[in-house]
Amino acid sequence: MNHGLVPKPEAVVSVFDHGFLYGDGIYETMRAYEGVLFMLDNHLSRLFRSASMIRLSIPKDRDQIKSALYDTLKANSLRNAFVRLTVSRGRGPIGLDPDLCSEPTFIIITEQMKDYPRSYYQHGIRTIIAETRRNSKEAINPQIKSLNFLNNILAKIEAKERDAYESLMLNTNGHLTEGTISNVFLYKDRVLCTPSLSCGILDGITRGVVLDLAVKEGLHVKEGEFSKEDIYMAHEVFITNSTTEVMPVSTVDEVQFPVGEVTKLLHRAYQEEVRAYVSRTKGEGPSVWGYE
Repeated sequence: MNHGLVPKPEAVVSVFDHGFLYGDGIYETMRAYEGVLFMLDNHLSRLFRSASMIRLSIPKDRDQIKSALYDTLKANSLRNAFVRLTVSRGRGPIGLDPDLCSEPTFIIITEQMKDYPRSYYQHGIRTIIAETRRNSKEAINPQIKSLNFLNNILAKIEAKERDAYESLMLNTNGHLTEGTISNVFLYKDRVLCTPSLSCGILDGITRGVVLDLAVKEGLHVKEGEFSKEDIYMAHEVFITNSTTEVMPVSTVDEVQFPVGEVTKLLHRAYQEEVRAYVSRTKGEGPSVWGYE
């Protein structure tokens, strides 16, 4: 936290922190495999992009952040972990003016990664199309991975009320965007489809890896605009993010889907990509095995 390691009971933030008061800040969620943070440089690039877009100066450079991340993993004796990096505007008087805050608050949280139930991958998860629409990209740019999450929380509440794991959200034009914490893919008519960035989505790191893997596997890929009817008519549906990897969807509203071969193929390919990345990084880059 800020300039050093802090025990969990002492990791507290001021009630005057603008991240708490206004959601003024950014974050990244990462996953560590065998002591290696997967796609770390990509996550840091997105973190600095988000910071630039909200005119926030991060108080550490890339190498300092990498050191802090791995120091926190080591301090908690973690090799397979969930990692969250948060930077808020910092503490300041009440008011929206960013200049009221003299120094950002910098926080890294690491926790043991708990595997998702195997049944999720064997049988898929239930999802719904939420009534809550995704924030317009003209109102708040989705390329900013910000602490403003009330839009997603409202959609998550809908999912819980309907006994679903995840909500998929439409934009104000009725086009599919993303889940509350995930990107969404559908396989239809031999084409792997996913909403384009122009629909108002975050460019998920896992989404990008899966798109690259799909091309390598010879799949026809399409990024574009899709309606909820398109997803209802799909042959397979799955969601992606850094912790779930590639998770099959069994139900969207009342429409059911099998855990299909394309979903299984891409999940296997993703795990192989992780293993290759971890092997390379242990030998040449930062990890709990040695930071250079």
